[in-house]
Amino acid sequence: MNKALQPINVKRTDTLVLDELTRYVANNNIQQGQKLPAERELAIALQVSRNTVREALKEWEALGIVTKVKGSGTYLTSDVTMNDSHLSLRFKNDSENMLHALELRRIIEVEANCMAAKRATDDQIVQIEKQLVVMEKAHILHGSAGREDWEFHLSIYEASGNPLVIHIIAAFYDSLHAFFESPIEQALFSDSFPLHRKLYEAIAARDIELTRAVSHSILDITERDMREIIHG
Repeated sequence: MNKALQPINVKRTDTLVLDELTRYVANNNIQQGQKLPAERELAIALQVSRNTVREALKEWEALGIVTKVKGSGTYLTSDVTMNDSHLSLRFKNDSENMLHALELRRIIEVEANCMAAKRATDDQIVQIEKQLVVMEKAHILHGSAGREDWEFHLSIYEASGNPLVIHIIAAFYDSLHAFFESPIEQALFSDSFPLHRKLYEAIAARDIELTRAVSHSILDITERDMREIIHG
């Protein structure tokens, strides 16, 4: 008999549905080429809508983890183990694009930070500090600050004086969003956490070279964390 799926609260995200599906596939030893339960069965077991299940499976299909055969069902096309989560599967199956997105972020963000050090107004410096304090408080209280970290960096992009920076980074941020919001990265965030204040201080001091160095250090840690997850 198949092991039961754990019900998912309807207000939770598709990612949690996929995490539970990952456990289901691993626990029931479903192999490549084997069929997954029907969407209706999954929706009932997880206590979410069929549309939620459908959208979640679309993401897996886009990553090559499953394939849908019209009139037949959804089949597993990638190995899933007990050590996997949806996040690790996403990285394994889309690792090249994830690393390309991070590389592009480095190219743009480092220079944007340097432009902020050169161009930021006094009011913008104050705003960057405010966002830093919000991020620090969130990290201390909750041990994570994914959204607050994004808002901190966004305040720096705005201070760069180039409005296209925000649009360009936002265009590929979704590719990295799952990583930055994941429990794994939030736990590892403590490694780069102190560097965010150093980044603010470098920008406030108008020290372009120090801003560049700290920016690279933060992104070096992020890339290290990402590669560790991809390669296990």
